[in-house]
Amino acid sequence: MKEGKLVVCATPIGNLEDASPRLARALAEADLVACEDTRQTRKLLTHLGVTTRMTSYHEVGEKERAKELAERVAGGLHLALVTDAGMPAVSDPGYHLIGACLERGVAVEVVPGPSAAMAALVVSGLPTDRFCFEGFLPRRPGQRDRRLHELAAEPRTMVFFEAPHRVLVTLEAMAAAFGPDRAAAAVRELTKVHEQVLRGPLGEVRERLADQGPRGELTLVVGGLPPGAARPAAKPAELAAEVGRLVEGGTSTRDAVTAVAEATGTPRRSVYQAVLDARGEPG
Repeated sequence: MKEGKLVVCATPIGNLEDASPRLARALAEADLVACEDTRQTRKLLTHLGVTTRMTSYHEVGEKERAKELAERVAGGLHLALVTDAGMPAVSDPGYHLIGACLERGVAVEVVPGPSAAMAALVVSGLPTDRFCFEGFLPRRPGQRDRRLHELAAEPRTMVFFEAPHRVLVTLEAMAAAFGPDRAAAAVRELTKVHEQVLRGPLGEVRERLADQGPRGELTLVVGGLPPGAARPAAKPAELAAEVGRLVEGGTSTRDAVTAVAEATGTPRRSVYQAVLDARGEPG
């Protein structure tokens, strides 16, 4: 019986001409291609002249599906894994399947290729010597703002993914957490005909994007806290509101104040005073 293997394949993020000969060969040699959207992947396979069968593999029921496919690979299946665009497992399905295959002692290979995160980082003009990838921020405002406050003192360049209908609100939240003058870039439609890079301070980037109307796939790149610069101070109302959100979720006021103080770099006493002021109680 032949040995199965999983081949994780990066695919073009917009321009099909970015598909490599190795990608075409890997997809053609596979017994099956696992993909997010068979309609989207069919376009790529047709472009490459590949006729390999496809099967769906997406976020819905991903863990169970991963186990099922991993068992088939362990039984000798040669499986290629792709997503709609970019590298599987990077803000896309794939992590669970890779882990399930490794648990079963199955060989896992990777076919590197296009990456929206890396392409946006390079074209942004911001420092590339040290960076961190944050992917998509939490959708809930409270969780999103908390994460941004935690990142306010991050010295490395940060890379985020965001959906068009949320990007303006996200940029506004970033300006509040990092300061409107923090260097940034909004990169849209990478490698496509209408590729565009908006560079400048966070506040300005948001205004320009709002004027044009956010459309297409977006990657945000934000500069880290400059050496010697102080992290932007959170407003008392924001501190009190965050404590309130944590308390509503079941956290004690004491622990919520401590958590917000640590997340925002604000003295605990200042956070507690902000809570008292919001409640109209004497300090």
